[in-house]
Amino acid sequence: MNWVQRKIYLYNVTFGLYMLDWWERYLFNSLVVILMWFILYNGSRYFLELCKR
Repeated sequence: MNWVQRKIYLYNVTFGLYMLDWWERYLFNSLVVILMWFILYNGSRYFLELCKR
């Protein structure tokens, strides 16, 4: 197992995704990606606004 495969395995085991169906894993990962995008986008906007002051 290489480093990337170990990290994916650790992610699946940590969040219990290994016992879900493929479509449930896809849905969960999609929600995680949308949440991360929302946090990063709004965090960068806040940081830029803070720097302008």
